[in-house]
Amino acid sequence: MDGDDSRLPAHLVRIASREAWRIEAKFSRYRNDGIISRINGSGGRPVEVDEETARLLDFAAECFRLSGGRFDVTSGVLRRVWKFDGGDAVPTPSQVEACLPFVGWERIRWEPPVIVVPEGMEIDLGGIGKEYAVDRTLGLLKTETSEDVLVNFGGDMHASGPRRGDVPWRVGVESIEKSVEAAREIEIRRGAIATSGDTRRFLEKDGVRYSHVLDPRTGWPIVGAPRSITVLGGNCTEAGLLATLGLLQGPAAEEFLDGEGARYWSMR
Repeated sequence: MDGDDSRLPAHLVRIASREAWRIEAKFSRYRNDGIISRINGSGGRPVEVDEETARLLDFAAECFRLSGGRFDVTSGVLRRVWKFDGGDAVPTPSQVEACLPFVGWERIRWEPPVIVVPEGMEIDLGGIGKEYAVDRTLGLLKTETSEDVLVNFGGDMHASGPRRGDVPWRVGVESIEKSVEAAREIEIRRGAIATSGDTRRFLEKDGVRYSHVLDPRTGWPIVGAPRSITVLGGNCTEAGLLATLGLLQGPAAEEFLDGEGARYWSMR
């Protein structure tokens, strides 16, 4: 939560913290005790999921459809060969090709509330999880206080209204250059902001920069996309999706976002 936290009741801070950790525990691919681990370790056997997980899987399926297969929650297996740590270890074409049989939402059988993930495949909700956590947390806080607040999880944020005194929130957008100063400042009174880009996650070899944004259809990084896209939306899930879909369009990112009527800021 951004702003003057010292003036916020402690119970609101606890509510926000509990919800963030709950979602992390349930949906993180790095946990071995959550629903994602159970699904990915099912060995092709059917897994029945709860209502919350079903809603996220429905959303994932819709993202896949809307993006023409570019947004695919099964593409996490590509991290077996792509390590976006700022180094220069670019995988070989054969290594990437070996992963592709395990990528593709169309190979998943999703008949709510039962999902069947073929052995060797896995799902990763990281592309929508943080934004979902922001919106969920703000929703909970709104049931506990009449004051307007802003929830900020790692740069993805959602404000229920302006700061005290009807003052807008001022949000700095990180520069794509090695600078401690923000590239720009955005003022918002209500709504959400989300940013997608390769500022921190990339590879660079022989003068070529490889973004962490991969095309699941080829297994290779998107070429010609902006370095960073920031979107202002009605909620964080919407803003995050548009930012990611924009990057996935490559050179046509701005044209796509213009067509969606999005309010955005792009850096190349």
